[in-house]
Amino acid sequence: MNYGFNETQTAVIELAREIARKKLKPLRAKCDETAELPPELLEEYRRAGLFGVWLPEALGGMGGGLTELSLAVEELSRVCAGLALPVATSGLGAMPILLRGTPEQREKWLPDVASGKKLAAFALTEAEAGSDETAIKTSAKKEGDYYVLTGSKHFISTGKTADIYTVAAVTNPARGARGISLLVVEKGAAGFSFGKKEEKLGIRANPTYELVFENVKVPAENLVGGEGKGLFVVQETFDFSRPGVAAQAVGIARGALDETVPYLRTRKQFGQSVVSFQAIAHTLADMASRIEAGRALVYAIAKAMDAELVPAVNSAIANKTCVNEELKKIQTARWTKEAAMAKLFCSETAMRVACECVSLCGGIGYMRDFPIEKYMRDAKITQIYEGTNHIQRNEIAAALIKEYASCG
Repeated sequence: MNYGFNETQTAVIELAREIARKKLKPLRAKCDETAELPPELLEEYRRAGLFGVWLPEALGGMGGGLTELSLAVEELSRVCAGLALPVATSGLGAMPILLRGTPEQREKWLPDVASGKKLAAFALTEAEAGSDETAIKTSAKKEGDYYVLTGSKHFISTGKTADIYTVAAVTNPARGARGISLLVVEKGAAGFSFGKKEEKLGIRANPTYELVFENVKVPAENLVGGEGKGLFVVQETFDFSRPGVAAQAVGIARGALDETVPYLRTRKQFGQSVVSFQAIAHTLADMASRIEAGRALVYAIAKAMDAELVPAVNSAIANKTCVNEELKKIQTARWTKEAAMAKLFCSETAMRVACECVSLCGGIGYMRDFPIEKYMRDAKITQIYEGTNHIQRNEIAAALIKEYASCG
């Protein structure tokens, strides 16, 4: 279907698709087994400019936005969601800096993120703080020109591979949710180390680590968005990043279907091709329809967001202001509901399609030497990270009720 993409967006699709076919596909089975991310693949992403597709040219990027990032993530995830993840997670880690960073902070970190010289990661989750962001225990105490950071973060994607980490910490325990702040911590800081490497069900090619902070001195100038504003920055970040998870989910669903239909065309049962059975044909039709609906939802939301975000970014660079300040001038409402809808619908679709594909392929679908079972394992995380789908439903319902209340 023609979604009206411009030349740059079409080029991003073709570029990511080519890399996925030539580089990811030969690596995906081995990397899934070893749970390692090949350095040469990251270099391939750097050469292609994929880390900067969503950042402005003034900061070393390609000049695109969330649409370009979503398209790249979708095409890469269509072959392997784990190997695709560094492009998405670096975007997530850098998003708070783009939205709420000072001009100096943008200039300090984002050109290196755009070029892929430095990868970013987002560090929010803790042992007792997942969906409840206010339950974090990691603390940052102000001492002169530094914050002293103590605590740990769990389940951090692109863990050891990243270079800068946007870390949520409690700077004022007495203020509860308004006592949480965001700090950028650079790899190599004294007292910053890596703990357990997680053994995961899916996206295994992207190593996930525990981060450990033992009295790490973080310069006060690394505070993003102001002290006590961390939770607001996190929520705003998720508004803009969740369509990326939705795009990843769409890619997984498309990839599962890509592997399943050719197999079913060649598989014979009772003397005829399996796809000739009406029940199977109807199942394929339902899956394809849900996938296309998910694609349309992601593209529509990403384009609508970019219509506000891209001009705000360009104005902030020109005026040497914060992007959030420029957004407030043109944004009529937050994208929380729409972003949650995209993540909810597409992740549910990915899981449903992947599971159906395993079933349709029969015994071979359950085997590790056939790629379908990997899509099912990879799909599950899209229902969990950046807010579980229970949280997405809460967000959607709360926004819906508020909308109807304002009409009464």
